[in-house]
Amino acid sequence: MSKRLSFALFSIVFLFVFCFSAHGIDISAKASILIEAESQNIIYQKNADMVLPMASTTKIMTAILAIENCELDTVIKIPSQACNIEGSSIYLHEGEELSISDLLYAVLLESANDASIALAYATSGDCEAFVSLMNEKAQELGLEDTHFTNPHGLDDTEHYTTALDLARLTAYALKNPVFSEICSTYKHTIPLDNGEGTRVLINHNKLLRLYEGACGVKTGFTKRCGRCLVSSAEVDGVKLIAVTLNAPNDWNDHIKMLDYGFSLLQSVSLCESGDYTISLNVINGKSDSILVTNYDSLNVTLEKDNIDISAKVEYDRLLSAPVLQNDIVGRIVFYNNNKEIGSVPLYALESVENIKYSKSIWERIFGKWKK
Repeated sequence: MSKRLSFALFSIVFLFVFCFSAHGIDISAKASILIEAESQNIIYQKNADMVLPMASTTKIMTAILAIENCELDTVIKIPSQACNIEGSSIYLHEGEELSISDLLYAVLLESANDASIALAYATSGDCEAFVSLMNEKAQELGLEDTHFTNPHGLDDTEHYTTALDLARLTAYALKNPVFSEICSTYKHTIPLDNGEGTRVLINHNKLLRLYEGACGVKTGFTKRCGRCLVSSAEVDGVKLIAVTLNAPNDWNDHIKMLDYGFSLLQSVSLCESGDYTISLNVINGKSDSILVTNYDSLNVTLEKDNIDISAKVEYDRLLSAPVLQNDIVGRIVFYNNNKEIGSVPLYALESVENIKYSKSIWERIFGKWKK
């Protein structure tokens, strides 16, 4: 039901339960972090700023750059440089043709190093140029403790990141629907030898089967790096991202962290479309008021026992005609414990024309005095 308001300030209060204490969580990883995906607020961390190698979690950056810079249905010929690469592989053959989409599935499901090289060549022409693009993107995203030397994550002393940077990169990548869909896929098939056969790709991420709501993201391992894992899960509107670097017991680490996060957080609906219909004063118009409303809904994730929500209408007190229907004339700002947590625009539901006078306001005022 729509709420009709004619005043400028109102408040809504929700009362839930929350506690940010990581007592009892025993994480095997050398470095780890758990964040809420949308806000990137940190829920739990252990050595999150420690610089460490990242193994095949590198491919999160490889994949998102290919998605952003290539057409998914573009078919490429596999270059010789992408063949016979050590480590995880789908055994590409020089000259065979695969689409960018096929290669992305190979990278994110099978962690194929050869497919990563192929994507690098398809995106930038060669590996060196692609690595420069990777580092430029890291800089753009504010990943200050991350540096790439290759697109696959094989060992290199100058190839490193932190759990915090990797979580931030993942939060960015998951906003892309193509990336999100592929990394949450358990099984997929792509051509082998230009249609002579079929490659069956199985996602290495066991959490897709082990954890309800799991939706990605990427595994990694080398002897130098140890077991590395980036996971994400969404339950009841709350989306979390967990990262572990050098974790002997990574699957259990992630289950513990995700369980912990979901026990603490709750998705809160601040408003639905049309919840607030408000009458605002209009000056110099054929009507002295106008109805405005919110078209957008807004949900946020908050700490369960630290919720005290208020909302304030912000608009120009000297709102002057003409106003056109669907003009943005203000916004509703939501606060939790007096800290801004989001806002939605207010749109005019109708138009108000301005009054057209034949004389100026001064002529009208002084004209009355003369009478």
